[in-house]
Parts: sequence; C-alpha cells; structure tokens
Amino acid sequence: MAITRRELLTNIAKAGVPAAVAMTTGTPTMTAQEIPVPNTPLGLLYDATICIGCKACEVACNEANNTPADVDEAKLHEAPTDLNVLTRNIIKLYKPEDGSSSSFVKRQCMQCFDPGCAAGCPFEALYKDADTGVVRWEGSRCIGCRYCTITCPYSVPRFQWKGINPLITKCELCSHRLARGQKPGCTSVCPTGAVIFGPRTALLLEAKRRIKNDPGRYYQNRVYGETDNGGTQCLYLSRVPFEKLGLPELGPVAVPAKQLRWQRRIYEYFAMPALLYAGLVAVIRKNITAREEEAHQQEKETGLRAQL
Repeated sequence: MAITRRELLTNIAKAGVPAAVAMTTGTPTMTAQEIPVPNTPLGLLYDATICIGCKACEVACNEANNTPADVDEAKLHEAPTDLNVLTRNIIKLYKPEDGSSSSFVKRQCMQCFDPGCAAGCPFEALYKDADTGVVRWEGSRCIGCRYCTITCPYSVPRFQWKGINPLITKCELCSHRLARGQKPGCTSVCPTGAVIFGPRTALLLEAKRRIKNDPGRYYQNRVYGETDNGGTQCLYLSRVPFEKLGLPELGPVAVPAKQLRWQRRIYEYFAMPALLYAGLVAVIRKNITAREEEAHQQEKETGLRAQL
C-alpha cells in the first residue's frame, strides 16, 4: 500500500527519522517483487517505415489532453524538439550524416510491463493500472523528487521546475478517452496508419504479420518491445536499428528487476521515504532560494544599468 505525504509527516513527527532508520535493522533478506500482469494490456504499434512525419498526432495529443502547443514561432515545424512538460508525444527525425536510411520515430511512454519510473517512486505516485496496464501518475502522492526521470530507461517522464511539488507529465494513452470508449488522440488522426491502438496481443500479431509479408523491410525482422526491458505495451517496427531511434538495447530483463526492485522493500520499511523526503525538500528549497536570489540580483543590476 502506498504511503501518503500526510502519513509520512505524521510518522516522522511521532517516531523521528532516527527511529525510522532503526526499523530497517535486522530486516529479512529482500527479494524481487512480483509485478502482476494487467488483465487486458492496451498499447500502440508504431511502424516507422510508413510514418511521413506529418505531426498530426502531436496536435491531436495536445487537443486530447487540453495542453497548449509548445511551439517556437521561429522553428514552427521543428518545435518542440523533445518530450517536455507540455509534450507527451512527439515525432522525431533520425537523419544519418553518411546519407544512409533516415527515419521518423514516434516517442511517448512505452507503458512497460515493469516500469522503472514506478519502481523508483517512493510513494507509488506512478503505478500501473490493473486492467489496462497504462502507467499513470497520481499527483496527490507525488513529493516532487523527480526520481522517475532518472529511473526510466527511456527518459520519458518530464517535470515542471516551478514549485516544490511540480507536475510530472507523460503519456497515459489518453486514459480519460479510454474510459469513454475512445482511442488515444494520436491514433485517431494518423493518415497512414503508422500508429494503431489496441490490445497488446493483437498488436503483436499484426506486427509479426507485417514482418512475414515483407521480411526485407524491417530491421532484424524484430518487434521492439516484445521482450525488450521485460516487455512493453508500445511496440515498434523500423527499417533502421532501434538504438538510432532512441530505443536502447536493454535485453529481456526489466531494468527494475535488475537494479531497482530492492528499493520498494526499503520503502515499505519507511526509512528511505523519510530520509528521501527530508533531504530532497531541503535541496529543492535551497535551489529555489538560490534562483530567487539570482533573479533578484539580476533585476537590481538591470535597474542600475537603466538608471545610468
């Protein structure tokens, strides 16, 4: 069960951090945590070989999630250049200098079976929906530590720097639309069918059908996400190596199973969240104070120059 910020502060007040640390003494050997498989995992299949880079999915994503377009008027078609707090979905271009095959690539949350962002979150603010498998964020549980941005091997979660408890942004497959029986915004507008939505099992069968019908078209005749990082609900087909599209070669074992899962056991014994919360709040407050002082100093200098 996830612990809330209110419960954490109450526990700290009652027992104090030293007592919390003592709670970890003599605990049994920590083992890997079993991650339940969602009932009906939903996802996307993106075929980079038929994407034309029109960015219609970016516009549809912003409209579906009621977020303003992150557009630099000087570089209208190229902006934004990466995922950010306003951009959950983006089309990027891989263009090698040697003149070999270029490719567009759609980037969004991979909806991992065993997500690193959720494994690294001390309060389970990021969690997998038990039915759909969509990785979701619950703001009321989030302490703004931004650890999810480090533990995600795909560098997906993005955050606001304003305030001690910022907004974390990532694709949730338009869960609010799924609840109404609608498809995610990005899959509802693609003119070539480069991205399609559905149950992961059906998407995987479709990907393998395409490979069988045109085996020379796809890199290694392989579906990225079938087993990569323990399996993901967003699957990819490409004619160029996946690493060149920003999809790292992680092997079949999920990152949390290899490196992060033990942290959940520590969190359950309370000590780590207490120390993490206290330390992070202190650092964040210090950074905010330093930025405010720097901005104030710049305003003073600007005022002096204006007077001169």
